[in-house]
Amino acid sequence: MARVLTLWKTTSRLPFGQRVFSAAFGWRAPYFRSIRPRFTEIRPHRAALLIKDRRRVRNHIGTVHAIALCNGLEAAMGALAEATILPTQRWIPKGMEVRYTAKADSDVLCIAETDPEDWAGAPDVPVRVTGVRRDGTVVVVGTIRLWVTNRP
Repeated sequence: MARVLTLWKTTSRLPFGQRVFSAAFGWRAPYFRSIRPRFTEIRPHRAALLIKDRRRVRNHIGTVHAIALCNGLEAAMGALAEATILPTQRWIPKGMEVRYTAKADSDVLCIAETDPEDWAGAPDVPVRVTGVRRDGTVVVVGTIRLWVTNRP
């Protein structure tokens, strides 16, 4: 079992465990600290995190900035990848394609998902990503492509 998944299973059961895990994830990948993600779910083929709507992630029109959304989607994808790959494999993002479908004017839940069949096509693995506003409206949808190879 991947270290990320083990750490998630251990910490998420504890009081404030999701916060502890999210802080540790940000420590390991410092760039993601800019959005202060709060992970809510991590398991093979699915990960989700919340970006709180606050000033530090807003743009000039008062909505969650597009790049903050992409950061959240990429963090969710990274957690999914770590929870899904075999211990003998490694991954790297190869590209991201997203469409913004509505204003992100509330907290946004960033979700990354795959199906087991998606990984059969390795080394090129598509990860579906979605950002959902508090009222259920999809604000961003896309695909992040991973390049998955065996560790040397």
